[in-house]
Amino acid sequence: MPTTPDLPKLLRGAELRVTRPRLAVLGAVHAHPHADTDALIRAVRGELPEVSHQAVYDSLRVLTAAGLLRRIQPSGSVARYETRIGDNHHHLVCRSCGAVADVDCAVGEAPCLTASDGHGFSIDEAEVIYWGRCPACSSSPHPTREDHHARER
Repeated sequence: MPTTPDLPKLLRGAELRVTRPRLAVLGAVHAHPHADTDALIRAVRGELPEVSHQAVYDSLRVLTAAGLLRRIQPSGSVARYETRIGDNHHHLVCRSCGAVADVDCAVGEAPCLTASDGHGFSIDEAEVIYWGRCPACSSSPHPTREDHHARER
């Protein structure tokens, strides 16, 4: 994870103007991988209390379009953001609490999987989401998202 002084360099390297909201959002995603927008707004407001929801949304959109962030949205979940980009990794998602973890490609080079029929496409990426129950939820008979968040605190 880049340190705070590296964040302006990342923005300039992507030919983006360095602004306080962009720095705060990029820093928040580095500190909280797989966080959703609401969690990122709370984190950014810890640094910039006056920042608007719209400034955070705009920053997420711009940083994602510039390739500095990756947006993932597992089925039935809100969008989440991470800074691990460019390596075609996959994700584990807990069906009970919604926890998300990174998983490296299981076999071979990107795109990790070979389609049984490419239909003429030039495939350069595969997205796989593994679903199950995290260790904490597996040990509880009826876990909820609230139980998971209480354990995180």
